[in-house]
Amino acid sequence: LTRRPTTASAMALAVVGLLVNAQPTAVTWVWIAGGAAVGGVLGALTARLVPMTAMPETVAFFNGCGGLSSLLVALGVVLAAKGDGVPPASLLVLVSIGFSIVVGAVTCTGSVVAMGKLQGWLPTPGWMMSRWRHGLNIALATVALLAAVLTVGGSSEALWPLIIGAGLLGIGLTLPIGGADMPVVISLLNSYSGVAAAAAGFVVGQRLLIVAGAMVGAAGLILTQVMCAGMNRSLPAVLFGGALGAPSTGGKQSSEYANITSCSAEECALTLEAAERVVVVPGYGLAVAQAQHTLREVARLLERHGITVTYAIHPVAGRMPGHMNVLLAEADVPYEQLKEMDVINPEFPATDVVLVLGANDVVNPQAKTDPDSPLYGMPVLDVQEARTVFVVKRGMSAGYSGIKNDLFERPNTSMLFGDAKQMLSNILGELKVLGVGQ
Repeated sequence: LTRRPTTASAMALAVVGLLVNAQPTAVTWVWIAGGAAVGGVLGALTARLVPMTAMPETVAFFNGCGGLSSLLVALGVVLAAKGDGVPPASLLVLVSIGFSIVVGAVTCTGSVVAMGKLQGWLPTPGWMMSRWRHGLNIALATVALLAAVLTVGGSSEALWPLIIGAGLLGIGLTLPIGGADMPVVISLLNSYSGVAAAAAGFVVGQRLLIVAGAMVGAAGLILTQVMCAGMNRSLPAVLFGGALGAPSTGGKQSSEYANITSCSAEECALTLEAAERVVVVPGYGLAVAQAQHTLREVARLLERHGITVTYAIHPVAGRMPGHMNVLLAEADVPYEQLKEMDVINPEFPATDVVLVLGANDVVNPQAKTDPDSPLYGMPVLDVQEARTVFVVKRGMSAGYSGIKNDLFERPNTSMLFGDAKQMLSNILGELKVLGVGQ
């Protein structure tokens, strides 16, 4: 499990070992085989049909499926009981039923909303940004809590108000959150799905489900805290404080650029040819352009030329946790070449060339130099410390923070304006003309 190429085989062995140890009956084998077949087909179709740009939406959808599964498990236990009511059980199981339904419903609807926002289907209504939305969410939470108490107490009539109230609460909590905070939201929803699964494990008496759910929940919560630190945001600010990039009196606006230096793909290729150490900083623009494979071709030529190529990964780059890792893995970039921010930052002063591809706020020096900036205090990649920086960008539009990026005006920075895939293709062609890696 510690090496990416063998993780799939390791998980397959774990599943086989679990099934052998469980010793299921013939009837159970039919259900297991049927479920595995359906899930395998759906997974294969997803892998084949979903583009890499839609991976954050897909992860959000899978989180929702996890929450819905836990909800259905608890609901099935209740409905299968005699008299169509809550089955007689220990207080722990009864509480777990209510908890699994609440968290599962919140996770399901919240994930669907997150998917819709990432896809651009669900813009945040203006009235959802007003402060009274907190009162609405408190009311929905109260309804869900009261219904959960009644359900635990044996009232089957409260079951559907419980599901509806919790589902609406998931929508109310997620809809006002801005797109810039979606990586944190997806990570938190992943944690919720694990907690719901652990609660479902108590409902059906499966220790393995309890342990697995608890691990997912804890890991998701830790990752959420890491993502918040990477954005210089607190979790309450993400959930209740509106979107990052709200109007701010501090920071320089994106329209104030001056002394921008642009260059051609040929100039970039010449500089890369003469370099000894190159660091690539991938961002969401790389995913949108689907340029990861072209980037890998460029890196291969440089490596054959004796140039060291590494990739600087910021924890909140992209639209989901680990977005850049998944993107680069699809292009067969060796995992050993990916370096986290804390590891790569001290290496920038010894770097000849940094190639920034579609990243903006995560390389903005204002986070360290301008106390009035909304980004101030946010950990960023210190790419400005390198000898030469090339930034591939469609235009001079701001990132989610809505402020200018001082990096673009630095004397050691040159801009290559255009689509990341097209620019990398041009650089690749120029490198071949120069005989790099041939």
